[in-house]
Order: sequence, then C-alpha cells, then structure tokens
Amino acid sequence: MLRETFDTVAERYDRVRPRYPSALVAGIVTAAGLGPDRRVLEIGPGTGQLTVPLAATGCRLTAVELGASLAAVARRNLADRPQAEVVVADFDTWEPPAASFDLVTCATAFHWLDPATRVARTAAALRPGGLLAVVVTDHVAGGTTDFFHDSQAHYEHWDPTTPPGLLLKDAAEVHVDTGEFERDPGYEEVTVRRFTQDVTYTTDGYLEVLLTYSNHLALDEPSRTGLLDALRELIDTRYGGTVTKRYLHELVTARRTLG
Repeated sequence: MLRETFDTVAERYDRVRPRYPSALVAGIVTAAGLGPDRRVLEIGPGTGQLTVPLAATGCRLTAVELGASLAAVARRNLADRPQAEVVVADFDTWEPPAASFDLVTCATAFHWLDPATRVARTAAALRPGGLLAVVVTDHVAGGTTDFFHDSQAHYEHWDPTTPPGLLLKDAAEVHVDTGEFERDPGYEEVTVRRFTQDVTYTTDGYLEVLLTYSNHLALDEPSRTGLLDALRELIDTRYGGTVTKRYLHELVTARRTLG
C-alpha cells in the first residue's frame, strides 16, 4: 500500500520534510487552549513535524503512527517530553478511549484514512466541545514555478500515471473541501485558515524530498533513477542548482458538538 512506503525512509523523512509554519501551530494551540491539563490525540504524526511543537505546550499527547520506523524516530524526537507517547497502530482500526481528548489533530495524513469512517471516528475520540484540527497541504504556484512546469515532461516520460499537461494552480484557486465535516452531526463551527511557506532546496535537497513521496517511492528502480537524473540535470543546467517550492497549508478546524 502506498501509505506504508513512508516507513521505508523514516530517517530521510525526518531530515528533509519541512516543518509547519509557526503561525499554523500557534493557531492550533490557541484554538484548543493547549497546556499541561489538555489531552491530545495526533493521527499519523510521521516523525513528529507537528507533534514536537504541540508537545512543547506540556499537553499529554498520544500519537498513533502506522509505521514502526517512523514511530521510533518520533519517539527519539520526543525523548524530552515524557508526557508524549507514540503508539504503533492503524487509526482506522485502533480503539481510543471514548470522548477523552481535548484535541484530535492530523497533519497532511487525513487523506490516507478510510473516508467512510474517519470523521466519525475522530468525533468519537473527542470530548464534547473538543477540537478537531486537520492540516491539508498542497503544492501551489510560486517560487520557481517554471521549473515545476518544465519538469512535467520528465514525469510524463518516466511515470505513466502522470496526468498530461499538469500545471500548478495559484493558491487562490485551491480550496479544501470541508463538506464531510459540515455534514457530520458530531461537528459544528467548521472553519478554514490558510498559510503558505516557501522552501528553497539545493538540487540534492530537492531530490531527497522527492524520495519521501509515495508516488516516487512506488516507481520501479529504472524509472525512478531516470526521473531523478532528468530532474537533476534540469535544476543544475537551467535553474542554477536551486529551486523554491511553495506550500499551501489549509488548517480545517471543527468543534465537537455538546449534544
């Protein structure tokens, strides 16, 4: 399964995946009123990109991670936070204590959960009035946009699943679908806040990031090598050895109903 590929590159994932903007983290902390008296459940923490700053509030945090190697790195990153634990489990089948968490959060992993049950399962884990915070991340136009458009010919050549003519959209054109939260009777007060960040990579750094994405990891070895070699040449010869990627993070929050 694609969602299990990340566990094969846990150390690289921890080293190169970007952290979340401080304003986004602050938005979650403030909305949930995090502190030592709060209980937090995080779904799919990876190696702790969001977990670490949330745990810094002193909250009692349980992170449920599918991959054992990712979980091991996350535990290492949380070694100075004894109130935080990482559980190796699949949230789709894990049984949390009912209605016990003040915050349930999931950053750039909600799309991997079973769409038939994921919203209801998060609601069941929250106390009445508790907060759900889901971060959805997209790559949008900005930074070295021309490079990403130029690279599509190489993707179409080496990865036959690539949609033809794929181009980046402006952030103003990208909007998360909040319908599943708005329709669920367990939630109210659905809101969206948007944050962008630009991250500049060297050629090697960018290729390392690509090797933490499931679609690249799933390619056969000759195709993956051919694609990465073509991208390396493109960055080095036409873009001076660096590219800048713009990330759009949409923070969806919803409040557990009191009824």
